Amino acid sequence: MALHFHQPVIWLFVAMNAQTEFRATLPPPRWDEAGGIRIGQSRVTLDSLLAAYHQGATPEEIAVQYSVLTLEEIYAAIAYYLANQQQIDQYLEERHHRAEQRRQVLAQRHNLMGLRERLLARQPGKE
Repeated sequence: MALHFHQPVIWLFVAMNAQTEFRATLPPPRWDEAGGIRIGQSRVTLDSLLAAYHQGATPEEIAVQYSVLTLEEIYAAIAYYLANQQQIDQYLEERHHRAEQRRQVLAQRHNLMGLRERLLARQPGKE
């Protein structure tokens, strides 16, 4: 899935015949080796930040949970999500689906059911 990140947004305010220009910038997205999006220069994924947001955490609470992120980065990530909700929700669903597939493969490959019993059975004289 290709997500497109937009250039900084420029806000122009007119106050008492003077124009003031503010630039709101988004942290550059950083794709990791697993296809996830990292926030700013941190290892925090967009998935993790949005999970906290969807559980009702405020940006300030998220900043406590992920102290490596600035409030600006958190607000920018949430604003980007809200502006591109359909694309990001699809990205999150695809990531969830791939993670579930990996869990199933690992569970089949490394069946832990009865592991203790199998290990005990290998030891002579142990039950």
